[in-house]
This record gives sequence, C-alpha cells and structure tokens, in this order.
Amino acid sequence: MTFALIKERKNPPDRRVVFSPSKLKDASKAFNDANFIVEASNIRIFKDQAYVDEGFTVTENVSEADVFLGVKEVPVSALIPSKKYFFFSHTIKEQPYNRALLRSILDKKIELYDHETIVKENGGRLIGFGRYAGLVGAYNGFRALGLRDTLFSLPKAEGLTDLNAMKTELDKITLPNIKIVLSGTGKVALGAKEILDHLKIKQVNVKDYLTTNYDEPVYTMIDVLDYNTRIDGKEGNRYEFYNDPTPYKSNFMRFAKVSNMFIAGHFYGNDAPFLFTRKDAKHPEFNIDLVSDISCDVDGPVASTLRASTIADPFYGYNPETEQEVPFNEKGAITVMAVDNLPCELPKDASEGFGEMFLKHVIPAFFNGDKDGVLQRARMTTSKGTLTDRFKYLQDFVNGN
Repeated sequence: MTFALIKERKNPPDRRVVFSPSKLKDASKAFNDANFIVEASNIRIFKDQAYVDEGFTVTENVSEADVFLGVKEVPVSALIPSKKYFFFSHTIKEQPYNRALLRSILDKKIELYDHETIVKENGGRLIGFGRYAGLVGAYNGFRALGLRDTLFSLPKAEGLTDLNAMKTELDKITLPNIKIVLSGTGKVALGAKEILDHLKIKQVNVKDYLTTNYDEPVYTMIDVLDYNTRIDGKEGNRYEFYNDPTPYKSNFMRFAKVSNMFIAGHFYGNDAPFLFTRKDAKHPEFNIDLVSDISCDVDGPVASTLRASTIADPFYGYNPETEQEVPFNEKGAITVMAVDNLPCELPKDASEGFGEMFLKHVIPAFFNGDKDGVLQRARMTTSKGTLTDRFKYLQDFVNGN
C-alpha cells in the first residue's frame, strides 16, 4: 500500500503536514508493507530536501498512491477518483461552504476519512491539533493585552521558530494583577493551561477565585458544571449535560463579574446554553474586557465573537452597547482574539505532534485488519459513492435540503 503526503492547496496557505520527515521515517521502519511518497511543495514547513535526506521520493505526481494524507480541504479540481483521502473536510457539521466538496467526493467514489472522525469507541478524538490551538490562543491573548495596554510587545507566533521560542518570548514579560478564567478540560484548554503555567500564574479553585481578591495574577479552570446550572435548581450531572443540555442555563456571569480575561477553550455542543449573551455583556457588572476565543464559534456562545479573525489581523474590538465591531484598543470595548486556524502559527511543532498521533492510532489500522475499528468509524464515504451508515445524516445536506 502506498501513502502520499500531499501538497496543501487551500488559501491562505497552510504550512502543516501530517508527517514530519523524521516521523515519516519512523512509520516506514515500523511498517515494511507501507510505501511512502511525498508530493513536492514549496510551502510546507519541512523542505522537500528534508524528506529526500530521509530516503523518500519527492515528486510532482503522486497519483500512484492508494491513500492521500493532507491537512486542510483538498480543492475539488485536485481530487483523484477512487482513492482514499484523509484531511479536515469541514463537512460533518453540514458546513454549507463545503457542500460542493462532499458532493464531488461522492461523485468521484472517493473514500473520505475526516481527521475529526478518527475517534475512540466512546467518541473521544484520537488525533488533532487541539493542544497547539490552545498554546497559540493563550499566547495571542497575552499579546493582545500587551499591545492594547502598552505593557509589553510580544512578536507574532508565526514568526518564531517553534514552541520553545514562543515560551522564551513569554519569559520577557511581566503581567499586571489580572484574573483569568479558562473554560474547558480537553486538549485545547490544556494547551492554554500550559502557557498559563509557564508564566507561573497561580491557579486557584473556583470558590477562592470567585470570592478572593489577589495581589498577583491568578487563573481558574472551569468545566461545564461550573458555568452551567440546572434550571430547576437540582444538582447537575456532567454526563447528563453532555447527553441533553436543554435543562440547563448558563451560570457564567458569576465569573464575568470578577474576571479581566477569558480564554475560551471549551467544546460547545448543540443546544447547550450560551456562556454569555449580548445582553449579558451590557450588564454593568460584566468585567471581562479581553476574550481569547480559541473555540471560535461565530455569533454563538461567546457574544463578543462576531467573526473569525486572521493570523495577519488577529484582534478586533466588540462594543457591548452598540454590539458592533470597533478597534481592538478602543476604550470600553472588549478586545477579541478569534483566529480560527491557530495551529498554523506553530507549523513545525503542530506537525510533529500530529504525526506522532497519526502513526500511533491510524497507520496500524491498515495492517492489523482495523481490529479496533478506527477506520470503520472514521470512514465517511464509500468507494461506491455513498455515505456510510454513520454519516447518513449528511444525505439531506448533500442533496441541498
């Protein structure tokens, strides 16, 4: 079986790749029946020569491959019929802008395995860039703070060589006595926590955070039952919340009243309460004036996120009274960081981490009969041009209904 690392063709360019040269070498050594080739690319974080140095063929034509490994959506014009593809298709939530892509995949009888659908039996993600989104998202939040309040000047993460260089820049800053609330407990939130801990910001429990004034920067990390409560006043249950969040309402305002900065690292499920609404942001006791929205659900659970921002222009302001976008440093505005492709700013580290997970969880499934069902769960479309049973719910979306 031949696997191809494909060139990223989506704009803006993405420098990430599924396997670094060294990790691809590890894969080649581990699986003698696998052949790996590399499509030439002038944008990839690792140069073509680095793959050649590890003994791999780099070529402009990889059509001989059986399995194509990419990161972002593959343009319709570049899809090769009757092949297997791995990439983030951004279709599983019925994103209308990629309907044509999914239709083309079906028409060309391609087997699609979306990286988001590579999960454990219980639905937990096996691979992803979440940690790196959290790392860069938290860093960008502090960069916004420094620029807005003229406290310090952090360089853009994309201009730094790697994660260590980013942390070195953080070592140069001094923070004011702010209170930071971090939502989430998954890979994204843990990535953000890594930055907070590197800055030696003191972590405190929820009770102390809500009731105590500090003379140093502090943060607290909150889970769904910290910022949601049952409408009927009964005790909540996090598994009940995940299965059906409709009996719950947001209790986030108690954090908004005492926090300066909010790092949104949570996963937002359908029908869950918004963390804070536009009405909440108008409340005279709403104290948060900087939001680093790593989750970036536009016009959703974090009212100040009017749109996704970009790596080139990462910050904007939200005026709670007019509900309009304003300059990020305008007085009275909530400063917003809502870049939706944060791992692109650390392409080397992100690629190395992703390849490690892909080698551990995905490549073996091709050679062990998929004994753990990883490929079976992840496969969205079949070689007959149909959706698999697990993704039949997308048929109306494909049809345009």
